[in-house]
Amino acid sequence: MSKVPAIYQLGHLPIKDHVFSPDRTILAITKENLVEIYKVNPSNLSAKPKLVAELRDHDKTVTSVDISPDGSRILTCSQDRNASVWEYENGEFKPTLVLLRINRAATVCRWSPDGQKFAVGSGDRVIAVCYYEQENDWWVSKHLKKPIKSTITTIDWHPNGVLLASGSTDGHIRVFSGYIKGIDSKPEPSVWGSKLPFQTLCGDFTNETNAWVHSVKFSPNGNALAWVSHDSSIGVVYPQGEGLEPKSILNVKTNYLPFRSVVWSSDNSIVVGGFNCNLVVFKGDEQNWQEAYQIEEQKDLTKEPPKVNGDDDDEEISSHQALNMFKQMDLKGRAGKPSGGHGKAAKALTTIHQNTIVSIKNFANGQVSTSGIDGKVVVFNV
Repeated sequence: MSKVPAIYQLGHLPIKDHVFSPDRTILAITKENLVEIYKVNPSNLSAKPKLVAELRDHDKTVTSVDISPDGSRILTCSQDRNASVWEYENGEFKPTLVLLRINRAATVCRWSPDGQKFAVGSGDRVIAVCYYEQENDWWVSKHLKKPIKSTITTIDWHPNGVLLASGSTDGHIRVFSGYIKGIDSKPEPSVWGSKLPFQTLCGDFTNETNAWVHSVKFSPNGNALAWVSHDSSIGVVYPQGEGLEPKSILNVKTNYLPFRSVVWSSDNSIVVGGFNCNLVVFKGDEQNWQEAYQIEEQKDLTKEPPKVNGDDDDEEISSHQALNMFKQMDLKGRAGKPSGGHGKAAKALTTIHQNTIVSIKNFANGQVSTSGIDGKVVVFNV
């Protein structure tokens, strides 16, 4: 395993979501209203991925992409209120119709762990749980509605494939049963509950400030749930069964810019990233969670003394200049370039990602992959 991160600069358009296939030979990324499919060499991650297909079925921004656990199907959803399931046939990807029955943007989509169904979150205040109907050759949906009152921003399946966690713009983190009769086998009782008919609400938590929830994720053993919110906090809950108060709900406040995504690297370790453009690892248990380390050492270039020999062009933007720039924006609604910086402020990041990290996925043991607004996909060792 190479210690050096594998960096793929895939154009300069923002990547809203990315996913590697289970065997890590295929990479799918979203770009505006299309999805690009790349071939990757897992034994040589430093080799440039090769573009092999473009999925063009959506006519608005594609918000999310996922690959089924067996690697045979690609799931996409978009602001055009549609989702598509793509299968590879005779040398090309063919989409299958999904009856979502929503009249707002689809925001996020995820396959269940067994690949028999998937869920799509939306701005319509519903989560559509979809399964395949053989006789009509389409995917139909059942809706999780109550008590959702705002846009669903994130969803994640429990390892048992029945429970579904969601986060929304009202600051609520909810766990529902997505049990579909005739498709799912009866789930084993867990800390989330034992009787789980469809739409059972197994947990409803909020962060302290009711800030938007950006990402939720079940721990690998399914006994804990982590989330990150727009107030720069991280939450972790440990439930202990039906009708019982959780063992603990922990809220970790940080001084970072807000995180956009969270994954577990083990049952006691999570990796978060977002507007800071850097990944941060937190470790803990039911008693306490705290920051362990940053993946990339960050130098604050704004505090370094200006170069003596270089000309003004190479000076980094200072905090004083930045303040003046924001004052100008406040007064005039726009800002000239800060004096002395000559538009070089973009260089003030020493991280690999030069803009917000939007999604983090588990890549392999000890590795995560990230995608961001800078058009990069990066594989980090954590």
